[in-house]
Amino acid sequence: MPVRLLLLALGTFAVGTDSMVVAGILGPVSADLGVSTPAAGQLVTVFALGYALLAPILAALTARWPRRRLLLTALAVFSAANALSALAPTFTLLLATRVLAAAGAALYTPTANAVATTLVAPERRGRALATVLGGMTVATALGVPLGTWVGRTDWRMTMWLVTALGLAALAGLALLLRDLPAPAAAPGLKARLAPLRRPRVLGAAATTLAFFLAFQSVYIYLATAVSGATGGDANRLSAILLTTGAASVAGSWLGGRLVDRVGVRRVLLAGSTIAAGGFAALPWLGRSMAGALVYAAVVPLVGWAVSVALPHRLASIDPASAPLLISLNSSALYLGTAAGGVAGSWAIALLGGRWFPLAAAALGLVAATIAAATTREKTPDTAPAPAPATASASASASASASASASATATTTARP
Repeated sequence: MPVRLLLLALGTFAVGTDSMVVAGILGPVSADLGVSTPAAGQLVTVFALGYALLAPILAALTARWPRRRLLLTALAVFSAANALSALAPTFTLLLATRVLAAAGAALYTPTANAVATTLVAPERRGRALATVLGGMTVATALGVPLGTWVGRTDWRMTMWLVTALGLAALAGLALLLRDLPAPAAAPGLKARLAPLRRPRVLGAAATTLAFFLAFQSVYIYLATAVSGATGGDANRLSAILLTTGAASVAGSWLGGRLVDRVGVRRVLLAGSTIAAGGFAALPWLGRSMAGALVYAAVVPLVGWAVSVALPHRLASIDPASAPLLISLNSSALYLGTAAGGVAGSWAIALLGGRWFPLAAAALGLVAATIAAATTREKTPDTAPAPAPATASASASASASASASASATATTTARP
């Protein structure tokens, strides 16, 4: 495995850890800064919203930058933002640093994926992308529980951990990543958003948004949902998050194979329905450690299987424009995550810390309904097709779709 690919993956590992680790340290953050747990959950919301909104804008603004400079700048901004998070004296300043970290992440992840395809032979591009995007999956399995454990007594140590990961990737890439080809002409912001005028693309993006709205409204506040099982013990919460991470990795592997064998529609419908059932059962499962571990094993498993099916569905609509379509899936994913933080906070306020997952169950059924309605048949597109992908993007379209189907990415923040 080329060392440079592993360094790129280290960067996505840092980004993936940063995007969701705050969910594991909401208690220490709220206690230290004097805010409620639902308010602290908005740290995840602003990061996700910042990523979703800034990714297409920053991509258009920096399209002509040399890729090495873009990667190093992104990691420098990301690392500096996390250092500022660790030093933030107030909750307001902490929110601002999370937006800055999201900007760095939004610059880094798509660029790292593009660079990965230039470091290997064409026939190995899919595996190269899977390696880089795999950093996001490993972040869910290891980075989030590790960050939760490190921050169990001082949440600022978690931010320093992410800073160290970002700086390690920055130093390695600055030393070893040289002689990259100049970036190809990239589509502008208007071209990136044009596919949303197509009914099938809009339906697929709406499914992604609805599913992650449901999923993240629970995941962000999972510590609250399983408080009956953990009793506030950070070690027990870390064990639940570790189980969640392992199930996520397994779900990513299983989802790719299920999509090939039974099709996207069945994976979307079955996965969304099972996840909704898990959310509905969580008020009871979350009362004991055994029940919480069952939830942590089952729901992330089906959630990641759905996450694989979502970008696969978009890429299959127009394979030649797969990179553009998958980037839209990533934006919908992060918008869903941002909305999930708000929805979870409202649900806790209305239903209480035990019963709020019932709202996610209803949202999960909404996602299943949208998926059923928009995958019933191939609705003809009435709007013009999106602008053709660039030569470089077209050459790696199938590889991008394959890698996204195996590691989501969204690039992403992920179930």
